Amino acid sequence: MAKKMRLDKLLSNMGFGSRSEIKKEVKLGAVTVNGVVAKDSGLAVDPDADDVRFRGETVIYRDTVYLMMNKPPGVISATEDGRERTVIDLLEEEDRLLSPFPVGRLDKDTVGLLLLTNDGQLAHELLSPRKHVDKTYEAVVEGDVGEADRQAFAEGVVLDDGYKTMPAELHITGKEETASSGVKSTVSLTIKEGKFHQVKRMFEAVGKKVVYLKRVSMGPLRLDESLPEGTYRELTEEEVELLRAHRGVKRS
Repeated sequence: MAKKMRLDKLLSNMGFGSRSEIKKEVKLGAVTVNGVVAKDSGLAVDPDADDVRFRGETVIYRDTVYLMMNKPPGVISATEDGRERTVIDLLEEEDRLLSPFPVGRLDKDTVGLLLLTNDGQLAHELLSPRKHVDKTYEAVVEGDVGEADRQAFAEGVVLDDGYKTMPAELHITGKEETASSGVKSTVSLTIKEGKFHQVKRMFEAVGKKVVYLKRVSMGPLRLDESLPEGTYRELTEEEVELLRAHRGVKRS
C-alpha cells in the first residue's frame, strides 16, 4: 500500500510537469481530488485510493522511481553504510519511500551522473556485463596524455590484475603545464564495462594518474549540467523511455 504523498510530488512523478508548473496548474483549478478542485499543491493524497485528475485526465500511480543525481565527492554509492555517508542520505525522505538504489557505483571521490531507481529490470539491463553499455567520463590526468595512449586504449590495456579491457575511446581535450606537477591533461573517455576503479587503473597501466573524475553519461542518459553537485531530480518521461528503448526493456 502506498503511503500518502504530496499532490505536486505525485503529479511530478507521473510526468505532468515540474513542481513549480504543477503549483501554477493547481492555482488555475486544473487538478481535482475525489471530484473536488484542489486548492493546495502540497495536499497529502493517497495515490492508491484517491481519484486524482489533471485537466480531466485520471492520474494513474506507478510505484517506480527514477532519479538522476550529480554525485558529489565524499559519499559512497551504496544504500547504507555504518561509517560513511551514502548517496541515499542525500535524498529527501519522500524520495526514499520507494527504496531506490544506485545503478552501479562511482568511487567515493568520483563525481557526476548516478542513476537511482527501484526498477530492478532496468538496472540489470544497464549493468549486465553482456550489454556493454557505454559510460563516458571527463578526467584530469597527471601526465602528458598523447596519441600513443589513445591507440593503447583503442586496443584495450592490461590492468594490474592481468585483465585486458575492451577497446575504449579516448579524446584529449586540453593540456596545462604546472610548475609543481608538470603537465596535466584533460580527457574524455568512453568505456563499455565497469570494472573496479577501471578508469583510474587504465591510466595507471600507461603510467599516468587520474586526479579528477566525473561521469557525464551512461547509455543515452546524459548528466543535466544544471544540477549542482549533491543535488538530483526525477528523470523526465522521455529520459526513462530512452533508457528503456536503449536496452530493450519492456514497460510492465
